[in-house]
Amino acid sequence: MRLVFSLLVYLLRLFTGKYLNIIGGKKLLYIGLVLSFFVSLLFFPIENLNFLIFVRFVHGVVMGIALSVMQISVMNMIPVKRQGEGISYYSLSLILATAIGPFIGVFIMQLGNMSMIFIVCTLLSIICILLSLFVSIPKVEMTSEQRQEMREFKLKNFIEKRVLPITSMVGILSICYSGILSFLASYSMEIHLLSAASYFFIVYSVCILISRPFTGRILDSKGANIVMFPAFILFSAGLIILSQADHGITLLIAGALAGLGFGNLQSATQAIALKRAPSHRVGLATSTFWICYDLGIGIGPFLLGSLVPFLGYRNLYLTLALVVMACTCLYYFLHVKQKAFNKQITKVS
Repeated sequence: MRLVFSLLVYLLRLFTGKYLNIIGGKKLLYIGLVLSFFVSLLFFPIENLNFLIFVRFVHGVVMGIALSVMQISVMNMIPVKRQGEGISYYSLSLILATAIGPFIGVFIMQLGNMSMIFIVCTLLSIICILLSLFVSIPKVEMTSEQRQEMREFKLKNFIEKRVLPITSMVGILSICYSGILSFLASYSMEIHLLSAASYFFIVYSVCILISRPFTGRILDSKGANIVMFPAFILFSAGLIILSQADHGITLLIAGALAGLGFGNLQSATQAIALKRAPSHRVGLATSTFWICYDLGIGIGPFLLGSLVPFLGYRNLYLTLALVVMACTCLYYFLHVKQKAFNKQITKVS
């Protein structure tokens, strides 16, 4: 069921990025939130698995619309000179939601039952609708030629090709991170550190919450490289330490480094992607980024899981550290070198 939900969210990102500026962000947001409220009511009468799968299918559609519109609209609201800082603040809300949400769900289950969770989710969807009434989503100005171009049903109007190099690299990095997400529990059981592993993602999240506001400002004032290269090193170091962990403290240090590394790579690469896209294609750039990121998280467990029987968990994490190092070189040639080349061409012109 989670797979059904995730696939629909991915699919809707494609279409939302294309039609956001044509239909209007405010309208699409209302449509997504209102439909989400009605779909939440369908969870109450569920009595069989087939109907549950159908409801999750519809839920994936409407949530795909709402989430994509919110993400793209926020990107459009952020001034170009402060995109690094703005993306850092916005992404913190996602980190908090994924951290607090499961805790609230478990807490409600202890006090009540599944119906109580559905009631709370329905009330939250109503609150989201009410809050959206006070949200002002800027309208992206497009020329008649740009609007006509965006209406055409072509691949270039679903994917922003200017950001594909950097977002493809994000896909590779997210595959590496999926190795932590998917196999940490099994790995920690194997090395007898299951208790410490339960705090791994808490440490990971705390390090992101503390560091992102600072790294976002640094990115805007000093450029992306001063954030990206240390983040690559920290993420790679976190994977190496994780591969050699034999004590709870070591495991938590790996979690901190992964948070400082991958956590900041995620927001920094998104800022880089947005800076490469024209203003009327920021929506496409945002959806392209998240499609590559989500694909990496989605296919990572399958790809890496096939390697575990041959490599084992320790060697798998060492291999992923090497992949992150390779991404450092990839970033240098795809962004740093290319940016310097483009500046040289501009001067000659």
